[in-house]
Amino acid sequence: MYRCALSLTLAATCLVAQAQQHRPFPATALRGELQITQFPSVLMNGKPARLAPGARVRNDVNLWVPPAGLTGQKLVVHYTVESSGLIMDVWILNPVEFANKPWPTTPAESATWQFNPGNQTWIKR
Repeated sequence: MYRCALSLTLAATCLVAQAQQHRPFPATALRGELQITQFPSVLMNGKPARLAPGARVRNDVNLWVPPAGLTGQKLVVHYTVESSGLIMDVWILNPVEFANKPWPTTPAESATWQFNPGNQTWIKR
């Protein structure tokens, strides 16, 4: 019994510690509000969009989650868009990542701002 309780406590501590760290996002990642309406259809920032075949959604501790299980929830995310315009990668933000501002919400912003991949910050030029 003691070993199980210790293992569960250790696992929970590791998940909390992982959630408090910045994940490395690509410079192409944009910030937005995602709502899955009827998989693979979504609303991104209130506008209709679609998830790409093979799209990956990761929760706030970087674990893969099935997108259909998030239907109806409004989530603040970072996401990438493939060349066809479909959403490919989605990261649900934890509180530390959400506090990392500013972050571009449009491709035009990311084209005019400067990204520092080392500390995952953007500087408006």
